[in-house]
Amino acid sequence: MSETLHIVGGGMAGAEAAFQAAEAGVDVALHEMRPRVATFAHRTGDLAEMVCSNSFRSDDHARNAVGLLHWEMRAAGGLIIATADAHRLPAGGALAVDREPFARAVTARLRAHPRVRLVEEEIAGLPREGRWIFATGPLTSPALAAAIRAETGQESLAFFDALAPIVHADSIDMDVAWRQSRYDKGETESERTAYINCPLTREQYETFLDALLAAPKAEPHAGEEAPYFDGCLPIEVMAARGRETLRFGPMKPVGLTNPHRPGEKAHAVVQLRQDNALGTLYNIVGFQTKMRHGAQVEVLRMIPGLGAARFARLGGIHRNTFINSPTLLDGRMRLRSRPNIRFAGQVTGVEGYVESAAMGLLAGRMAAAEMLGRPLDPPPAETAMGALLAHITGGADARSFQPMNVNFGLFPPVEAKGGRRGRHDRYLAYTDRAKAAFTAWLRAGARDAA
Repeated sequence: MSETLHIVGGGMAGAEAAFQAAEAGVDVALHEMRPRVATFAHRTGDLAEMVCSNSFRSDDHARNAVGLLHWEMRAAGGLIIATADAHRLPAGGALAVDREPFARAVTARLRAHPRVRLVEEEIAGLPREGRWIFATGPLTSPALAAAIRAETGQESLAFFDALAPIVHADSIDMDVAWRQSRYDKGETESERTAYINCPLTREQYETFLDALLAAPKAEPHAGEEAPYFDGCLPIEVMAARGRETLRFGPMKPVGLTNPHRPGEKAHAVVQLRQDNALGTLYNIVGFQTKMRHGAQVEVLRMIPGLGAARFARLGGIHRNTFINSPTLLDGRMRLRSRPNIRFAGQVTGVEGYVESAAMGLLAGRMAAAEMLGRPLDPPPAETAMGALLAHITGGADARSFQPMNVNFGLFPPVEAKGGRRGRHDRYLAYTDRAKAAFTAWLRAGARDAA
């Protein structure tokens, strides 16, 4: 009887790892505790359920690091990116998806796979026998988190993350708000009008800011620190850094023209992005929040255009879990103290749906190749996947390790040719080099498997 690869966690990373390993010819048992064991943020028992956002961020694979990661996942036959493409929503140059159909499609694909068996159970410890990938994500169960702490000796595995509110589209006042993507970005009319914009005057902005800062917040329990991930800060945490911070962040007014008042420049703008295929729900971009629910409704309705807003979901904070990967994992994502165990996804300290799925893709391929007797080398550091993997398995400073999105700062520098490069030319050089290196890595892996 062939050996089974056990994967714990049915999020982006676990689902992708299961698919990659099964496609390589390995039998997979995918263990997911939902719906038997609920979490703070999940609503269904579907695999790959999207929680914090419905966006995979920029799809520009020529000059953007996360867009390049999209390209590599497509080239590698990734399940998550293919399903995202099939359930894409208008979002300018970003890849946003219809959450529920996306998750249902991923679940159906894996349930139908002849080499994948779904097991609805909680795994509360780190097994000493068999081959395992732990891809439990930011909402790792308390029992498993305790087992990881016991094994690794880490004092703390947690930081805190926040969710953005979702608004019913028909409750937005379109006599005040308007549809436009920043700088009219997008190839089609639906992409160029993918966002709903709510303008604020200076006085409205200042009043909103005061209310935001004064609103009661949900705080961690006594004795718990809250080191938020910088790319997903609560809106009030950003506001506390300075009164202009939001105007240079999620409320920046640039690249937008209000058709209701074309001669008047907004002091700040709140954007909402389509959250489902029907266009009935919109999430407030960048407005992750830890405000208490009653205050949240009151403060958000101060935004022009949202005075009568109805909320399908209010924001909130939840505890995330990640390990100190540079200390604990080897270059193939194996736990140094127990090489039969790999970690993948957000629990390794990558941040974002795309990065999590990419690490799941690598973990699934590496585990399968090892089990089939043909170990797979990591992708080159010049690729997006390789750069991210190198960062979490040794490139980052373990003393200050925090969750990280993919970015060109993780890549080996590009050698300048013909003098100094501009930023856009330099980014293009990064992506051209990465695509060539990743294509060569895929070909080498296919040769070894033949």
